Amino acid sequence: MDADLYYWTRALRPVQWYPGHIAKTEKELKEQLKLIDVVIEVRDARIPLSTTHPQMDLWLGNRKRILVLNREDMISTADRNAWAMHFSRQGTKVVFSNGQLGMGTMKLSRLAKSLAAGVNVKRRAKGLLPRPVRAGIVGYPNVGKSSLINRLLKRRMCPAAPRPGVTRELKYVFFWFLFLNCDIDVKLTRKRKDLELLDSPGILPMRISDQAAAIKLAICDDIGERSYDVADVAAILVQMLAKLPTVGMKALQNRYKIDVDGQCGKMFIEKLALRLFNGDVHQAAFRVLSDFRKGKFGWVALERPR
Repeated sequence: MDADLYYWTRALRPVQWYPGHIAKTEKELKEQLKLIDVVIEVRDARIPLSTTHPQMDLWLGNRKRILVLNREDMISTADRNAWAMHFSRQGTKVVFSNGQLGMGTMKLSRLAKSLAAGVNVKRRAKGLLPRPVRAGIVGYPNVGKSSLINRLLKRRMCPAAPRPGVTRELKYVFFWFLFLNCDIDVKLTRKRKDLELLDSPGILPMRISDQAAAIKLAICDDIGERSYDVADVAAILVQMLAKLPTVGMKALQNRYKIDVDGQCGKMFIEKLALRLFNGDVHQAAFRVLSDFRKGKFGWVALERPR
């Protein structure tokens, strides 16, 4: 598939997106990471390889890391198992999640506190009181970082919307839990900070050199829409889906009730525009992208372990 993508994208306008706030955020994030006990890197389960920053390993060094593959509901169990095995071989802790429904969040919370437990062991040895575990949540735009935090907290503390660039500054939020302090005569309920979470804006490299990855970011809505031509990206998506055995061109033709010879995505979009949108190619392209992003084609992983 990557070889096909290289061929399909070589004549297109390069996809680049680097909003002004990202440079400032990147600098601040590097400083904050020095204070973090465990880093939670969130990626899009449909494209795990394309949604990691090329300098992430350099930034994190030996710091403890949990990899969260969000939107697990959009890929098959077989694909989840394949990715779990792939990252397990690398020694990376993986949690699959659905930030919208909260699946995987409790496992993530337990794992973060478990990995960072050594922090308070050292503090107690020095005669210091324990402190909350500090976890930094990082990742590309629109991979679901803020939604994941809101689910962990069971309330809306971080702004979240299904588009890139909503979170624009670093923000600490606190995970509280209730516990009972019981003595002979009185029972008091108190709150204690258990986990400090750092929410961060999506970070991207200043220049995306891998245009196959950039197209996949556009398809999955993990990059700003102004950075790409919607019709070009939708045409490539059609060609990708046509090659997947779980979808295929026949399924596309049946869904949209159009007949196209071969696997030309551009021709498909043009025919769809004539049938449903009075020739408006942009609307037709957006419809195909929107259907994919809503899971209308079933489980579709655009990347698999290499």
